[in-house]
Amino acid sequence: MTTKVYIENKNILVLGGAGFIGSHLCEYLVKKGDNVICVDNFVSSDVENINALLEYPNFEFIRHDITEEIDFVRDPELRKFKVEAQGFQEIYNLACPTAPKDFAKFPIDTAKANSVGVINSLEWAKKYNARYLLASTSAVYGRPPEDGSSVKESYYGLLDYLGPRACYNEGKRFAETLVITYRDTYQLNTSIARIFSTYGPKMLQHSGRQIPDFIRAAVDNTEISIAGDEHSVLSFCYVKDIVEGLVALMASEISEPLNLGNEQFYTLTELAKKIIAITNSSSSIAYTNKYQYSTQPAIPDISKAKEDLNWFPLVSLDNGLKEAIDYYKATAFLHKPGFSDRE
Repeated sequence: MTTKVYIENKNILVLGGAGFIGSHLCEYLVKKGDNVICVDNFVSSDVENINALLEYPNFEFIRHDITEEIDFVRDPELRKFKVEAQGFQEIYNLACPTAPKDFAKFPIDTAKANSVGVINSLEWAKKYNARYLLASTSAVYGRPPEDGSSVKESYYGLLDYLGPRACYNEGKRFAETLVITYRDTYQLNTSIARIFSTYGPKMLQHSGRQIPDFIRAAVDNTEISIAGDEHSVLSFCYVKDIVEGLVALMASEISEPLNLGNEQFYTLTELAKKIIAITNSSSSIAYTNKYQYSTQPAIPDISKAKEDLNWFPLVSLDNGLKEAIDYYKATAFLHKPGFSDRE
């Protein structure tokens, strides 16, 4: 086990830090007082997510594709963090394009992020002897149990490793394999978080994610289109809870994959009705065919997170939806024609 050295202000590398979850993680770490180096190439992210953080002296942004090499020591913007002497203490890897509706848009970028990008990031962890956390996904479980039961970390599931989503689903499985291989070969201090459906402010618009699509339609008083039927269910975990889970996992000694999500689930109809009620919308609800590349997500069993990490979601769906809706209303002008809708 790697010996921990106490450093008052840690240097933390957040890959994919301008994305939905990544930007919330950066904000949490910056406000905690750590030095945060955010790396992103904006393939499926947005500078608006980190604009407010650019004012903090302990935050620095580097536009870079992690599938390409980079010398952090030679970057002049990082001299203030003394990377040449202190290195990095922690590396969070959340870098991977993701968009359920337009999954065929970035297949090569996605495959490379889950292979070359993960290898590069693990090499950085090895070079700087940093604690490393991979943000994986519930998609590695593939098709959930037919009886609808929740999935433990030991569940294998069925996964189409040659289908259109394989660059992401199978890619994340391979990314986990790389992490475990590096851990065992080089005795790296690593963790893997399998993140389930997450929502909150800064969600990617026009991507096929249910909550932001429902909110936009409800605010505009247009029809809410559910990709599924009246029985389609999903669990939803507020992004603040997920970020706190990631930070707790990073601070732990857990090296095996760990589920982070919400065990409580709702039908998409119940979700749509909640959003209609909160927004006082006149929207109606319709049902459509599921997106070409979508699959029914599994519901997480988070017993391991509760027992080993003392973590469980605290934010209710109603309160979380109110936060997401307020954020959307405050930034709605960014999502009008003429603005870029990127995560």
